[in-house]
Amino acid sequence: MRKNSLYNFLGAAACAVALAGCVTPGIVPRAASHAVPAAYPGAALAADSTNPAQLRWKEFFTDPNLTALIDTALRNNQELNIALQEIQISKNEIQIRKGEYMPFLGVGVRSDVGRPGRYTLRGATEEQVNIREDHANPNPLANHQVGAFASWEVDVWQRLRNARKAAALRYLASVEGRNFTVTNLIAEVATSYYELLALDSQLAITRQNIEIQRNALELVKLQKESARVTELAVQRFEAQLHNTLSNQFTIQQQIVETENRLNFLVGRYPQPMVRNDASFNALVPPLVRAGVPAQLLQNRPDIRQAEQRLLASNLDVQVARAAFYPALRITGSAGFEAFKPGLIFTTPQSLLFSAAGDLMAPLINRNGIKSVYSSANAAQVQTAYNYERTVLNAYVEVSNQLASLRNLGQSYDEKARAVAALNQSVAISNILFRSARADYTEVLFTQRDALEAKYELIELKMKQLNAQVNVYRALGGGWN
Repeated sequence: MRKNSLYNFLGAAACAVALAGCVTPGIVPRAASHAVPAAYPGAALAADSTNPAQLRWKEFFTDPNLTALIDTALRNNQELNIALQEIQISKNEIQIRKGEYMPFLGVGVRSDVGRPGRYTLRGATEEQVNIREDHANPNPLANHQVGAFASWEVDVWQRLRNARKAAALRYLASVEGRNFTVTNLIAEVATSYYELLALDSQLAITRQNIEIQRNALELVKLQKESARVTELAVQRFEAQLHNTLSNQFTIQQQIVETENRLNFLVGRYPQPMVRNDASFNALVPPLVRAGVPAQLLQNRPDIRQAEQRLLASNLDVQVARAAFYPALRITGSAGFEAFKPGLIFTTPQSLLFSAAGDLMAPLINRNGIKSVYSSANAAQVQTAYNYERTVLNAYVEVSNQLASLRNLGQSYDEKARAVAALNQSVAISNILFRSARADYTEVLFTQRDALEAKYELIELKMKQLNAQVNVYRALGGGWN
């Protein structure tokens, strides 16, 4: 009767364990949308699938000084080196997760000595057993063990393997994060380099205008001596000269800061930057083919990184769900044990071994497991939204930069015409002023407008070049 009661109890307990493990909350992970428009705004639906992202950065950038800077930055940049260590950390995490579902085997040696109290269970038992004094156990009693022990959680529900797969996906995400860092670093070096060339051109124009204004000032002084103009004209021309001299030092400071920013990006202390000052005017932004938006899903490292994280979060949900199911763990040990060191390897008397299997499922404290499962699902929804946001942001970036290229090109053409007209106006105003047919203010205003227009023309070219770089970055170029 007692046996039947025991069997009934064990059967009921097994059913309770199975039932507790199989009932899980009904949470469905969110699927992320991979849809993108067929073409970019302003582009034909049958767009060319060729885009600059398929070019290596050494093929896209042809200036040898710029390519040398980028090459140095890829070796020495601290942020990039930090990203490389993140990859190594993620790689180690894979090995950690892999070790969790493999059997664990260890060896050990143990020695202890003890004297149980007479009124304890062990002490009373030994007193009853050791009736004869010549057969009494040593007091205190020593114990020595040498053996191996093993444990293994049988991964019935793929919990441990899914955790390893999630770690592997996060490793791939860290690699894509490093690639995204490379893309941004190359773009930042290129834009800073073009800014430096633009500042050099502005400084050259400023120095040319300083000479022109000095000559104009001397001319006005001569005209004052001949009573053709007043002291007011002299002071106005002199003020304009000092204002241009002030601009010269402002530009020089900007050059220093831009050089230092470039040196920081390439991972070295400030030093003169090698470049060809005259090459800026010869740079012509080429025609950029953006390809089709669907290529972003493969070319953009940040999209690929978000995708790997999404896949990892899906596995995290499965890992959290597996905590509701029964877990099976097998343990065992084998070795030698004796109360004297000299007897420890006496066989078979000193041999010991054990084996056990545990099957357990959560029954009472399920709220904590439910919370972990709910948090994993919330994190999965987050990564799904983040993936969609990353894709949308990439599309918007490309769209903005393509529009910028088109509008900057038209703006540059119009500004170039304005500069040509103002250059003629400066020459005409000087001729008219010498012949007393124009007021000196007309000369001043014309020179000022011409100088500002030249500055703006240089800035427009710099923005064109930077937009070209930004299109290359936005399309996912540079990392491969």
